Amino acid sequence: MASAFPAGAWGKKFCGWTSVSQSPLWHAGDMDEQIVVLPGGPGLDADLHLPAGARGMVVFAHGSGSSRRSGRNILVARELQQAGLGTLLFDLLTAQEERRDAVDASLRFDIGFLTERLTAVVDEVAARPQFAGLPVGLFGASTGAAAALGTAAARPGVVRAVVSRGGRPDLAASALPGVRAPTLLLVGSLDEQVIAYNEQAAARLPAEHKLSIVPGATHLFSEPGTLEEVARQAAAWFSRTLQTGPAQAAPA
Repeated sequence: MASAFPAGAWGKKFCGWTSVSQSPLWHAGDMDEQIVVLPGGPGLDADLHLPAGARGMVVFAHGSGSSRRSGRNILVARELQQAGLGTLLFDLLTAQEERRDAVDASLRFDIGFLTERLTAVVDEVAARPQFAGLPVGLFGASTGAAAALGTAAARPGVVRAVVSRGGRPDLAASALPGVRAPTLLLVGSLDEQVIAYNEQAAARLPAEHKLSIVPGATHLFSEPGTLEEVARQAAAWFSRTLQTGPAQAAPA
């Protein structure tokens, strides 16, 4: 697939992403940058962390009304970084799109639009020489999980693993049979309706999958220790399933 970046848009370090700033907080060899993804299109703000010797790259898709600054996703991202995984957190919507959505809510449940946006970013990650050989995983929250599953179905040879936190896989029902990546569905035990959505989705996933119920958690995992459990399980799942080979379908 052709790159979404025009040749003239390549930054000095990322050959395609515009680098905004570099933080000195990480160990030598680690990369920690504020960047702009898809600069030839919507131009979305993003935070990239790539530890030295990274074993994979996890792209985050936040839920409705959130952003790359989601404290919950940042906590999970830090756990993944400690496990030797790169992370990319970006804003799914531009500032103009956010203002529009705040008025008419026209984008937050437009899973087709969100999936297309996420897929474009995943394509750029897969195409960049800096990440050559790194398997790609997706972490999606709420509606972002639906977009992650849609992207996994659209790019079965690129997306190697998916983790959903409090996800709405029912909003990506038509994509579920095409998902080939091992998928972890994390839901709070007190989030009864979303448990039902995930149980129904799990029955339609053809590849390896697991539905994990986090005790005592509601939809946002705001109860003490519950988000940390999400982060622990996500890190373990990605560490095990992100491999260098292509994503595989489950045996028939």
